[in-house]
Amino acid sequence: MLAGATIAEAQTTAWKPVGDKIKTRWASQVDPAKPLPEYPRPQLIRPGWQNLNGLWDYAITPKTISDIPPATFDGKILVPFAVESSLSGVGRTVGRDSLLWYRRMVPFSAKLKSEKTLLHFGAVDWECDIYVNGKRAGSHQGGYDPFSFDITPLLVKGEQQEIVVRVWDPTSDGPQPRGKQLKQPRGIWYTPVTGIWQTVWLEKVPTSYIESTKNTPDIDRNVVTVSAVAQNAQEGDILRIRAWDKTTMMSEKEVALDATAELPVVNTVLWEPGNPYLYELTVALVRKNKVVDEVRSYFAMRKISRKADAQGIQRMLVNDKFVFQYGPLDQGWWPDGLYTAPTDSALLFDIQKTRDMGFNMIRKHVKVEPARWYYHCDRLGMLVWQDMPSGDLGNQWESRPGVEGKGTEKDRSSLSESIFRREWKAIMDANHNFPSIVVWVPFNEAWGQFKTEEITKWTEDHDPSRLVNSASGGNFHYVGDIIDIHNYPMPVMPAPKLYGKEQVIVLGEFGGLGLPVEGHTWQEKDNWGYQTFKNADELTQRYEGFMNDLVDLIKKGLSAAVYTQTTDVEVETNGLMTYDREVIKIPVEKLEAVHGKLYNSSLVEMKK
Repeated sequence: MLAGATIAEAQTTAWKPVGDKIKTRWASQVDPAKPLPEYPRPQLIRPGWQNLNGLWDYAITPKTISDIPPATFDGKILVPFAVESSLSGVGRTVGRDSLLWYRRMVPFSAKLKSEKTLLHFGAVDWECDIYVNGKRAGSHQGGYDPFSFDITPLLVKGEQQEIVVRVWDPTSDGPQPRGKQLKQPRGIWYTPVTGIWQTVWLEKVPTSYIESTKNTPDIDRNVVTVSAVAQNAQEGDILRIRAWDKTTMMSEKEVALDATAELPVVNTVLWEPGNPYLYELTVALVRKNKVVDEVRSYFAMRKISRKADAQGIQRMLVNDKFVFQYGPLDQGWWPDGLYTAPTDSALLFDIQKTRDMGFNMIRKHVKVEPARWYYHCDRLGMLVWQDMPSGDLGNQWESRPGVEGKGTEKDRSSLSESIFRREWKAIMDANHNFPSIVVWVPFNEAWGQFKTEEITKWTEDHDPSRLVNSASGGNFHYVGDIIDIHNYPMPVMPAPKLYGKEQVIVLGEFGGLGLPVEGHTWQEKDNWGYQTFKNADELTQRYEGFMNDLVDLIKKGLSAAVYTQTTDVEVETNGLMTYDREVIKIPVEKLEAVHGKLYNSSLVEMKK
């Protein structure tokens, strides 16, 4: 070690991305001393927190039932990048027969020495056990939802606290949700993601504190309903909830802990694409007129619904107006970070470019993003369709509505079904407050699709404030709000007279126009697209023709369409951008212009 250098400096200089695959421009901006330093939870903000991202010890060991950490570790891993990724500094696979261990001695900040300390994980794929100073703090299953533990009783005297994480992830060898991960990636299936892949952090809270909040706008009555869950509350405690328009307090309500407050919104400004107006919110736990705990949040006044047009065809409405929703299928993968964007600027880049291209919607495909991604969508006014990550595949798929008896429901085990239900509920709960999310999608195609009618009804009952697309391109049961067909490469739609009277008609996937760009591909040859072109001019001409086709379909009854896809991913070169985000294959200005014709409100006459 160089004279004068600290241990931390020596460790960070030893870290570097691994592998020979392409990387994004943001890879060079990753600071191993403080990767992804931004506050990770924009919908529930407190000032006292400590980011634990950075270099941890790691080891990969054979899978056993032992909860004893290994005596020695294999090296350093950069959290929160999955162990298989380049930015982790490791680039190793794990698999169902092995365990991944993490360990870090945490310098415990003096500002965190309060009544309670919470240890938060944004996401860990898939099953993990957490130990603090040698004692078990808790366990969690689910690769896409945040979780936390109260570690106060496990803390020891001194400035250093040991945190150990034990992870098991069977990827495609298990029934759990895993999206596009495959242990042997190929085609539309990508590299496994194991372990911590979102921010790890500590938070100080008082003994009695607000654990979560829930807000739902109602533009018909110009109110927002707000409730909260408090831990360790005392008899007589109340919630004091205030809604703010910028720095001006609009309304205030005090309610019992188990009650829901209705706060009037004065001179309501509606949130929608092109006008992403956000209001501030504060929620306080009050005891004997003294604030015990308070969190900051935000909300938007937005409504998603459906209604028949003049032809009697169901249309998808935003704030009671027909708005054709058009966006890319967004996989959310990175060549250097896999599930995890290298920086917050990178995370924002994809959304910003999507908006610049003239899209007003994003379908987040069989993956859930960190909270900051939805926050950026809220700020930029992007509508989001949120998929449930798929898993436990194997049933037969019928891609056309009206073809009865060919598609099959997956006969899931009780374990598989309970995993699905628990994680889908956790995903919906964790992301309820983001106004950008307007559609829940429980199933994609027939990827583990089961008990479709029951799951759809359960999803609708759990969140009646959004529309439900029961099976995007999947086996059709004519339940939920939407009937959704997939077709490559041409845009088509289900027959409006047969299917559009009861459900909104959408084209959930089409396109897939491939163009591998030399120097910007995952591998040099054998790249893949649904239809591959030799140059950008041919690609652009084909794409513009598709937009003209969409205009005709909108007039006939189409309410939304999803183009495959935002970026190339590994060997799949169907992206509007290359995987490293360096080349946009069709000029942004041309895309914005050609998309503009899709949003002409005169295309559809609504029923009076």
